[in-house]
Amino acid sequence: MIVKVPCVFALASLLAAAIVSAQTTPKATLLALSKRDHTLAIVDPGTLKVLTKVPVGNDPHEVIASSDGKTAYVSNYGGGAYNTLAVIDLVSQKPLPPIDLGPLRGPHGLVFVGGKVWFTAEAAKAIGSYDAGTQKIDWILGTGQNRTHMIYVFDDLQRIITTNVSSGTASIIDKTAGRPGPPPGSVPGQPGMQPPRGPMGPPGGDWDETIVMVGNGAEGFDVSPDGKELWVANAQDGTVSIIDLSTKKVTETLAAKVKGANRLKFTPDGKRVFVSCLGGEDEIVLDAATRKEIKRIKLGHGAAGIQMQPDGTRVFVACSPDNYIAVIDLNTLEVVAHLDVGTEPDGLAWAGTH
Repeated sequence: MIVKVPCVFALASLLAAAIVSAQTTPKATLLALSKRDHTLAIVDPGTLKVLTKVPVGNDPHEVIASSDGKTAYVSNYGGGAYNTLAVIDLVSQKPLPPIDLGPLRGPHGLVFVGGKVWFTAEAAKAIGSYDAGTQKIDWILGTGQNRTHMIYVFDDLQRIITTNVSSGTASIIDKTAGRPGPPPGSVPGQPGMQPPRGPMGPPGGDWDETIVMVGNGAEGFDVSPDGKELWVANAQDGTVSIIDLSTKKVTETLAAKVKGANRLKFTPDGKRVFVSCLGGEDEIVLDAATRKEIKRIKLGHGAAGIQMQPDGTRVFVACSPDNYIAVIDLNTLEVVAHLDVGTEPDGLAWAGTH
């Protein structure tokens, strides 16, 4: 039986949402964006109650929380029309001044690793990082690919992966030692001396990009928990490409029938893979070992953002056309609740204790 869980905190206006909080933010929270309402819902995952909503600016698409669970960051996308990251204080449940990305327009994919917000800038064909400590953009790298959309950064900061929708590619970007700079005390410009390196030089190193052809409309992707495989959902082809990250080559392309797929996530144990299809009725569940379909879970008229509960008990799926989030029990693979966070939900994140 599906339990309908309504919002318990009605907002008089966006201003009221920024100022008034219904309840104290718990140690672990689910964060859910409403693209149409331009709000971030802070949800108690224990009770499935919406505690409050906070305004986050135009066309919010993705959300991520800082490692300490105190701050959330939201990409204001607009297909390249916007260039800001909204910032939310999750403790006081209030918006903070947004981050102006300047020419890095169309921010979309977000991750928080190493004290930094890593983001894609689709219209600029680039990725970058924002240092939360210094409050500055401290690094930018062009991908040379069209619609660089989603991003994954390894915990050791030595590898970055993006998908590039219109190019139909995945970029595997590895940190290298880079060229040696001039010896200490040398004078730049002396004969035989290499020019001094900028911020990307020693000790920062350099980056090498390997472009892997996958499929048309490559968008949603995830890295297996063991770090060995990259799975990419190709929305236009309806396939899933599997890349061996040691060889950086596609080892298998699954005819998964996932037309319109825009998100893909491994379960925390790495045994199953969930795929959302924005134009379909089902959430597709694949067996990571056998590469076979396990089940198609009926959700409604389309699905988008996926967030795994860290303890592996539930998965939350944003059903954008139906204006609710489906809560799926990972043991039974059944929908057990619907959560109302606003119109056209999409990006989801987990904040706090993992």
